[in-house]
Amino acid sequence: MITQKYINDLSYKIVACAIEVHSELGPGLLESIYHQCLFDELESRGLEVWSKVRVPVSYKGKDLGQVLELDLLVEHLIVVEIKATETIHPVFKAQLLSYLKLTQKPKGLLINFHTDNITKSLVPLVTEEFAKLPK
Repeated sequence: MITQKYINDLSYKIVACAIEVHSELGPGLLESIYHQCLFDELESRGLEVWSKVRVPVSYKGKDLGQVLELDLLVEHLIVVEIKATETIHPVFKAQLLSYLKLTQKPKGLLINFHTDNITKSLVPLVTEEFAKLPK
């Protein structure tokens, strides 16, 4: 059974993987490098992970023929948006919230690798789908 605790525990595993990648590489590299390394780290720890997941966008039930691309989707539950930037802009959080809404996933993690400390810059977001789950 999927619970809030299960999703939060999964989030901790994802963050642990991000910390491992950051410890090995440090800040200052391209987002694409962190993306591939985090994907590999998640897989190496036995998690199901998909990269560059294409999600169709619809408006009022009509398919617009457009897609958005999630950086990572872990265990079909958590959307991970990866950044390698000096500043986390509000638009990055809005982007992740939109991804969560369109995919109806319960939780998202905005992880910025251009930082001294992954956990201090981490932005976790939950949705109504999360709130509906048992604790």
